[in-house]
Amino acid sequence: MPVRLEEHVKVLTLGPTGPGPVVLFAAGAGGDPERHRPLLEHLAAHDCLVIAPHFERIVPQTTTTAQLLARPSGLVKALEEAAPPDVPVAVVGHSIGGWAALCLAGATPWGREGEPIEVPREPRVTRLVLYAPAAGWFAAPGALDAMRVPALVYAGEQDTVTPISQALRLKSAPGPVEVRLVPSAGHFSFMNVLPPGMSDSPGFDRDAFLADLAEATLHFLTQS
Repeated sequence: MPVRLEEHVKVLTLGPTGPGPVVLFAAGAGGDPERHRPLLEHLAAHDCLVIAPHFERIVPQTTTTAQLLARPSGLVKALEEAAPPDVPVAVVGHSIGGWAALCLAGATPWGREGEPIEVPREPRVTRLVLYAPAAGWFAAPGALDAMRVPALVYAGEQDTVTPISQALRLKSAPGPVEVRLVPSAGHFSFMNVLPPGMSDSPGFDRDAFLADLAEATLHFLTQS
């Protein structure tokens, strides 16, 4: 069901509204969580309340700071609108959605001008699952010092948008970070519906991979 944040912005919510795990989902640059619908439905079918805002599509090379900040700000607002107060929250994010998730969990991105960016935080965040996260923004010394929650990070072997080096950088955070390299996967292989004109590498079984990814994500988010 859609939850209105403001004009032209909606939030996909799935799953029970009572006590249970709350999962905040952050889509990539395209901003459409429907492209990950089977993953979100899998989490909802296992008693997770899934909150997934829709965002304006952005072009990473020309994105403004204001457009970037709309992502973590929108996630916080969606959480306030759709989730019970004072409950632990897990965040799942793909690409720039992973960037937003890291911001909420305490990481500090640095902008193109070489200055730290003040970003929204969410103290209820207890763990992260990141798919091909845009982690290049967190290369400055100390950028990850406050990122202490457990994180499971996936990186595609053939990802040229956010290469494995960006995911590995997150291992310098104080919290436990596990990085899993996915053979033959590209940047968009984590999506159930690929962007127009995109395709997987020959021989990569995306359906099988995404089924395993959904189960691994659920396990990590709900383990005690």
